[in-house]
Amino acid sequence: MNASRPDAVQAGAEAINRCRRLLEPALREAVSVLHPSGARMVGFALGWSDVDGRPAIGDGGKHLRPAIAMLSAEAVGAPPETALPGAVAVELVHAFSLVHDDIMDLDERRRHRPTLWRAYGAGPALLAGDAMLALAIDRLAGTGAPMAYLSRALVELVQGQTLDLAFESRPWSGSGQVTVQEYEEMAAGKTGSLLGAAAATGVALGGAPELAERAWEMGCEFGVAFQIYDDVLGIWGDPAITGKPVHGDLRRGKKTLPIIAALSAGGPAARELTAVIGSPDMDEEAVLGAARLVEEAGGRQAALDLAARRARSAMKMMEECLPGDTALRDVCGSLIDRIR
Repeated sequence: MNASRPDAVQAGAEAINRCRRLLEPALREAVSVLHPSGARMVGFALGWSDVDGRPAIGDGGKHLRPAIAMLSAEAVGAPPETALPGAVAVELVHAFSLVHDDIMDLDERRRHRPTLWRAYGAGPALLAGDAMLALAIDRLAGTGAPMAYLSRALVELVQGQTLDLAFESRPWSGSGQVTVQEYEEMAAGKTGSLLGAAAATGVALGGAPELAERAWEMGCEFGVAFQIYDDVLGIWGDPAITGKPVHGDLRRGKKTLPIIAALSAGGPAARELTAVIGSPDMDEEAVLGAARLVEEAGGRQAALDLAARRARSAMKMMEECLPGDTALRDVCGSLIDRIR
């Protein structure tokens, strides 16, 4: 089975850019109702402005979720604009979740700039995140669009984030260590649920609500693949592309899939990794050594393999419920090409 057409990466990028041009005016309209100070912080979080509110050409993110919503509507024969309320809602929920995630993880950089809490303080950043969540709900509810999938995603997102936080207090080895299966459950909630909501809401707004549940499952599968791949970038990604320090997840001792898979593999490299991972005094040499051990123990390849399996599973679901050479297929297929 070919995951995508040969030009899927370029076609997928073009489709996302097409959706982004539709999305930004609608996003700006939604944010315009906020108090000026709140709108300034949200504009900074979305990459529209600098910390003082001056217009800036910033990195507003991949906009994958709103693109999935609009292209899912297009895949069932509706204009992509039909799903704009859902697209705006999922993008605002995603931005809200990143703001809170950065505070919980004490991350100081995102998309090559200070995170919102570093720029404005934790209290104002929390309030800005709450404002984005409120706007998302208002934008979708105010149009009569289906709310069920966004509501479901919010519950599962919180559940996934709760699991992620709970992992931090679990041991690195022994009977209490985090398993790959537990990680997949966490990723399905933390990341998969919102992609599932994007796809399900898109097809529902596009006039095919009978396909919404299957679209949810498809989106969730892609979300898990996307989170796993993001974990790989969290250790070995280029800071010029990711906007975060290299080996950042290792420095924080975060239990991401490459590390979990490496520790589960057994063998000399896994045992050596167990002895050094999570140490509060890991210097640069120790971090580099840990990254090498994760790779030697097979953690990097295991993560890429699992991401590819989940992405292929999602593509199979797409072929069953949304067949044809659609822009949605190009966008999702390009994810598989990146993982390879």
